[in-house]
Amino acid sequence: MNMEDHDQKRYYFGLSFGMNTSAFKIRPSAAFTMDDSIKSIQPGWGPGFHIGLMGSLRLSKFIDLRFVPKIAFAEKRLTATMRSNTEETNTIESIYTQLPLQLKFKSDRMQNFRFYGLMGGRFDYDLSSNARSRRSNELIRVKPIDISAEIGFGLEFYYPNFMIAPEIKISQGFLNTHFPDNTIYLSNMVDRMNTRMITFSIQIQG
Repeated sequence: MNMEDHDQKRYYFGLSFGMNTSAFKIRPSAAFTMDDSIKSIQPGWGPGFHIGLMGSLRLSKFIDLRFVPKIAFAEKRLTATMRSNTEETNTIESIYTQLPLQLKFKSDRMQNFRFYGLMGGRFDYDLSSNARSRRSNELIRVKPIDISAEIGFGLEFYYPNFMIAPEIKISQGFLNTHFPDNTIYLSNMVDRMNTRMITFSIQIQG
């Protein structure tokens, strides 16, 4: 087997990079139900990518504690459809500092292969949040801080000098990221916005 002593390490480090897609979950406000000019507000998924570091601490034979600080670029879309059937789309671009803390549950190793699942929480800070800087063309404003729950799974492939682990995660934000602004018409139509994200990552570990 490759890297036979790897599973006995107390801790190890690596790199993480990959792609993501994200969108808002919208809850309309009471004003939306009484408004006769907007037909719908539809969230749209947008692309993104991330790069970061990874540190793992071995808790037991089958459980690791993992910390994966990273920078993530993400894009989300909102489309407002008017009663006149005209549409107005706003793209919300974010640059997140993401700080996830995860428990990794590992299967038995099968030669140079292993399956694992993971779950945990993540703190996000949006460095490009427009909550404090009003832009003339925006339809909505967002708060910079969010806390999410994550769940996912991955596969580990052992090579002579390193290990590669592709993984998929989904996350759901708990905090309302909508920043109310009475000067923006669409903002009055939204009560709550939560962020959803799907991430595909490649971990390279030594």
